[in-house]
Amino acid sequence: MNVSIYILQGAKTSLIHWLHEQGISDENVLQAFDKIERHKFIEDTILWDRAYENTPLPIGCNQTISQPITVAFQSQLLQIQKDDKVLEIGTGSGFQAAILSAMGAKVFTIERQIELFRKTRSLLTKKMQIPDIKFFYGDGFEGLPAKAPFDKIIVTCGAPNIPAKLLNQLKINGIMVIPVGENTQEMKRITKVSEDQYKDESFGEFRFVPMLQNMVKYNQNGII
Repeated sequence: MNVSIYILQGAKTSLIHWLHEQGISDENVLQAFDKIERHKFIEDTILWDRAYENTPLPIGCNQTISQPITVAFQSQLLQIQKDDKVLEIGTGSGFQAAILSAMGAKVFTIERQIELFRKTRSLLTKKMQIPDIKFFYGDGFEGLPAKAPFDKIIVTCGAPNIPAKLLNQLKINGIMVIPVGENTQEMKRITKVSEDQYKDESFGEFRFVPMLQNMVKYNQNGII
């Protein structure tokens, strides 16, 4: 199914207006949503006519691209400033990383599934040529200590608790946005006030796939 570029542009404009009505007031976030074309992250072109709906859509590897409102909400909570060094836990489709890059951040993103890591890295670097994103295959609970400290950390999966190793990789006055909980999660914004003091804010309930430890390797026949 081929969807007209004009139809897609109109749908994207409508989505941005809707996000603003839902409380996304950060112009940097809204402008990033205008720059980044969500349909290009969806492999099945049959689904392109739904690319700008507020719904998750399949991207392969038993994963989905997140709802736009969730991506926008987390991005707004991060309070991104130009050239912020941001660690993302859970690359997934790469849409969140692309939004952060469009907002002016330098993004370091970790994915635990090797097939998804390779596919998303190729999409963003070779096909879409989105700058300022560095991709890592690894365990998100470990973070990237060799690249720390970070101005901001975003976790795009539901964590059972707030990983201490990630807190240690935040700069003083740095911000972590993380959904915490088992079946449903409370969206948290953690600000590192000093080396051992943190400000904890809550922003309502969300539902994410669980944050899992260890890395996963796939071949065509499944996990290896």
